[in-house]
Amino acid sequence: MPGRFCYDLIPPGSRVLCALSGGTDSMYLLCRLLEGAALGDYQVGAAHYNHNLRPTAGRDEAFVRDWCGKLGIPLSVGSGDVAERARREGLGVEACARRMRYEFLERAAEELGCDLIATGHHAGDNAETVLMNLIRGCGLKGLTGIPERRGILIRPMLTLTRQDAAQYLMDHHIPHVEDESNADPAYTRNRIRTQVLPLLEQINPRAAAHIAATAARLTLDEGELEAQATRLASRARQLGQGLAIPVEALVGAPRPIALRTAGILLERTGLGDQAVYRAGALTLAAGSDPSGSLDVSGGRVYRTYEDLVFSPKEAGPVLEQRPLEKGENRWGDWTISAQEGVCPPKAYVHPGEFYLKPQGYIIRSRKPGDGLRLGQRPWKTIKKLMIEQCIPRQERPAVPVLSAGETASAAGGLGPHWDALAAPGERCLHITMRKGE
Repeated sequence: MPGRFCYDLIPPGSRVLCALSGGTDSMYLLCRLLEGAALGDYQVGAAHYNHNLRPTAGRDEAFVRDWCGKLGIPLSVGSGDVAERARREGLGVEACARRMRYEFLERAAEELGCDLIATGHHAGDNAETVLMNLIRGCGLKGLTGIPERRGILIRPMLTLTRQDAAQYLMDHHIPHVEDESNADPAYTRNRIRTQVLPLLEQINPRAAAHIAATAARLTLDEGELEAQATRLASRARQLGQGLAIPVEALVGAPRPIALRTAGILLERTGLGDQAVYRAGALTLAAGSDPSGSLDVSGGRVYRTYEDLVFSPKEAGPVLEQRPLEKGENRWGDWTISAQEGVCPPKAYVHPGEFYLKPQGYIIRSRKPGDGLRLGQRPWKTIKKLMIEQCIPRQERPAVPVLSAGETASAAGGLGPHWDALAAPGERCLHITMRKGE
């Protein structure tokens, strides 16, 4: 039996942006979204990103433009030099392409007024993710696969297979284009898709769907274990810049809960949530040495008799704040350029280049309570965003923050606060923020 397209992810009154490559999966996604929109209370737009990595990339863009034009679907198209940015930032081409694509999708959602972004991930993609994680080595969380929803991203096709999508397009005479790089065996995911999964489907034609269904069940289990760990972590108390939790709380908890609790405390103190650190923390808690310690990235974990303490290194000195001047500004290892001008159609280029409203800005270190709304993502504190970017605690004071008054407007390496961006056609400050130049 085929799976179910999950319309439940789309609340009435929503505007949904369909990530549209022109391939089988995304064309199926667009068609099903349009079917639901015709019956339900939501609207659909589309966005296509040209990575400029294949000779046929222009063909795909032209196909998407033509199809959306015929159906009257609002479409946003973007492109970028993935290879050049990957070289500049020291990333793999595949990882860089994904980052640039999702950055574009968030901008496109903003431009088209969409509050959700739908992607065409299906049961096969989910099975590939689970198998990749399993091969590399993972815990329960790695076996949960692709989440059905994360922030404004939704994946309504996760219980459907690629064969389900292909059959639908055939039955409804819907055209599509194919990305030939999906068969390139240089990529691990492609080898799993073209070699491993077909072997499993010889044993059971619904192997991919069953793996994806198992991942969904494991997601519920992981959620409950994480909730219990979060409750246990709430017993930790502030100790200087770190957190201390009673040893007996960890030792008395089931190991799956205790490991997750250690991970939560490692993350909250910016020490790096690695499996080896989690296990090491529990070894200290259960050990007989009341003064044992473990060096970890950004600090250490140590015993003080009845407590286990997660302690970051002391932060470096805070650089002196000063006004943002026109032209180039040096602030520590960063170069911040500010040029007056008129805002182009897109006020956001990437985290290091954007166009702000023309105000008097200062350059300073992060202050408690500073936060940003990056694209369509929820507002988060800059501290949390730095933790997510794995910026060591001792380096965070040296990351420049641009602020107008007390409100943070941008941060180096993270990007601008979306509400601080200039409107197209209006006066602005063209900002670039570069480290190590």
